[in-house]
Amino acid sequence: MSIRDLVCEVLALVDAELESQRVSLQVELHQELPQVMGDRVQLQQVLLNLIMNAVEAMSSVQDHERSLRVESRLHEPTDVLITVEDSGPGIEADEMEHLFEPFFTTKSHGMGLGLAISRSIIEAHGGRLWVSGRIPHGAVFHVQLPSDLSVGK
Repeated sequence: MSIRDLVCEVLALVDAELESQRVSLQVELHQELPQVMGDRVQLQQVLLNLIMNAVEAMSSVQDHERSLRVESRLHEPTDVLITVEDSGPGIEADEMEHLFEPFFTTKSHGMGLGLAISRSIIEAHGGRLWVSGRIPHGAVFHVQLPSDLSVGK
């Protein structure tokens, strides 16, 4: 499946939410990425979770722009990388190591399952999901998926 199409479908689902939360969106989707194999609905669920988490994280931001950046590009020889980057308050270093554990949450009303499920979906697709800090504010979630070029390697 096309990563470009996958990302665009999810962004269409969240368009009204981004507008209502006053989040500016930057999208940079590499034109000539190889296809990825996988369950379209599960991969949409992961991207939707990452984007909605980013929007929620930025809801408290008052002193700078609320911006969401979604990018896709080639990573290593044959993998595809999607990043979801927000300008929220960021994630504390001690929280980062637990973020993907079931029932760990930084939200007052979260269950702590979204990122754990997202990681298990990506790993079931032969990929990786991790987080890093963003300078000066925010977080970057990275989704690395094998492309159809890596089949048989």
